[in-house]
Amino acid sequence: MDIAALIVWIVTALGGFYLLGTWISKGGHRQPSSSRFPPPLIFGHFALAAIGLILWIIYVATDSDALEWIAFIIILVVALLGFTMLARWIPTYRSRSTSTDEVRPAEGHFPVAVVAAHGALAATTVVLVLLTLIGVGES
Repeated sequence: MDIAALIVWIVTALGGFYLLGTWISKGGHRQPSSSRFPPPLIFGHFALAAIGLILWIIYVATDSDALEWIAFIIILVVALLGFTMLARWIPTYRSRSTSTDEVRPAEGHFPVAVVAAHGALAATTVVLVLLTLIGVGES
């Protein structure tokens, strides 16, 4: 189960990295007043997700119970930040059909499919990490 969580976490991170790259390339970090995503929110989500992933990789390599719990707590915080960003992104998505590129915030350029896949994979990652934590799939 821990390897499955790792694989899904990496794929989730790739989608998140794509979204972060889109947000940066569209000026989200340069014009924070035009974005619904304050830079500390989006960079905090990214940094914590990366730290959690690194800890999970170390956990898989060492089977350390402490790292398993720390990674789980971190991924819960990352999920809360992700839900916050989703709640801030939904009004932008709803209004993007009436806005032009010049007035659209950076997150208005996120492809819906990538946002949906990132969220679904993130939820799957949380579940797989939890299942690993409670010992499902151990031999």
